[in-house]
Amino acid sequence: MSTFSGVWVALVTPFRDGQVDFPALRALAVHLVDAGAAGLVVCGTSGEAAALEEGEQLAVLDSVLEVVPACRVVMGLSGNNQAAVLARLRRIQSRPLAGVLVPAPYYIRPSQQGLLTFFEAVADASHLPIILYDIPYRSAVSMELDTLRQLARHPRIVAIKDCGGDPRKTQSLIQDGVLDVLTGEDEQLFTTLCLGGSGAISAAAHLRTADFVAVVRLLQQGDLLAGRAVFRELLPLIRLAFAEPNPAPVKSLLAMQGLIVDELREPMLRCSDELRERMRAELL
Repeated sequence: MSTFSGVWVALVTPFRDGQVDFPALRALAVHLVDAGAAGLVVCGTSGEAAALEEGEQLAVLDSVLEVVPACRVVMGLSGNNQAAVLARLRRIQSRPLAGVLVPAPYYIRPSQQGLLTFFEAVADASHLPIILYDIPYRSAVSMELDTLRQLARHPRIVAIKDCGGDPRKTQSLIQDGVLDVLTGEDEQLFTTLCLGGSGAISAAAHLRTADFVAVVRLLQQGDLLAGRAVFRELLPLIRLAFAEPNPAPVKSLLAMQGLIVDELREPMLRCSDELRERMRAELL
């Protein structure tokens, strides 16, 4: 069975003059992997997948695969039209990938049985490992613990990106030991690891990637004090990275380092001048 651990970076999609900036995308992907990221999640929330046409999403994926081993790349797969999601899965899995990240169908708020039907259909159709994405503040539906436990029985459902906001559910999933539990809330990295979780799918880890990786390594080695010290140093950056809607702050931070152009697709907007100045001060 596939396992997911460590720091996976929720990769942004660089734009330049309204188009995907493929040279910057490839350079950023290499930069993050060289800094120690376990892998990259392409076309997720941070990648502005909702603003990309399917052809653009596949082009982004293929561009990353040119420079990063497929075993270190996960592709986002979201939607609320089940037939369309399954069709897109068929096209995605023609590439050799580490897996796909699948959130609950957004907007339509399916029942728990509806969630089971949806995820089981995706898992049955997939030959790639599946990471569940529990993020009720975007999907408008929460995946209950019993639902997750039933889904965990499927051989291709192997991990969860946990943004559910329920500490008891998180602890229960970790204690079950069936799914790899990766926090999707960067401020919860330390807590999740201390509870026995596997790691994170992180947007803030675009910056100071090696320090995020160090937190995981130190805690896995049992060095609580050193891991806590590094994590506390990261907290101001993490909080700034989410002070305005993701991924605007992260893109501004990367632009300050000369890695990408500070550009998003509307209706997403660049972060405020005030936040940019606060972030600039944090980087200095």
